[in-house]
Amino acid sequence: MNKFSLKQIAAVAVLAGASVGANATTTSLGTISSSTPTTFTGVIQGAGIGINDIFTFNFEQPNLGSGYDVVNIPLTFSNGNFNTALATMTLVSNDNGIVGDFDDHILQSTVLPSPGNSSDNLGLRWDQPITGPAYINITGVTNGSQGGIYAGAIAAAVVPEPETYAMLLAGLGLMGAVVRRRSRKTS
Repeated sequence: MNKFSLKQIAAVAVLAGASVGANATTTSLGTISSSTPTTFTGVIQGAGIGINDIFTFNFEQPNLGSGYDVVNIPLTFSNGNFNTALATMTLVSNDNGIVGDFDDHILQSTVLPSPGNSSDNLGLRWDQPITGPAYINITGVTNGSQGGIYAGAIAAAVVPEPETYAMLLAGLGLMGAVVRRRSRKTS
């Protein structure tokens, strides 16, 4: 016969109660193209529901960095409203594509309060390439009488083609030649 302490029973009761009022989904966004941002949404029904949503993705090609934004979409109608209080957004790389195992590595996180962010919008920028599977984790709580709605976008900054570098160097060379020629004329 198992004997449980009062603390263990209380801990189990708290965890069971928290799981009843929580929303946790994992959504695959697939492969993200560098030509257009990829958008996503979250719709949670019920007031006071905790949000812990994960959006997995891969980038189509090498990138220089990426940007992530999430906004609350308040909606009011005659029977109530939808509103979300966003709390955190975390960017995570995971080499094997399995969320929550040993190889997950937090790259960056936005936690309120932080400059430029609020409970209505969260954003973060990652200025290094991401290769392989990754995901963002969004947390918050619904504070509308009917639940909450949010939307987000992921965009990648692409690595320039070699032709772009060649044109940049040619342009800089021409600018240098013009400046040198002008300096010779004035002297």
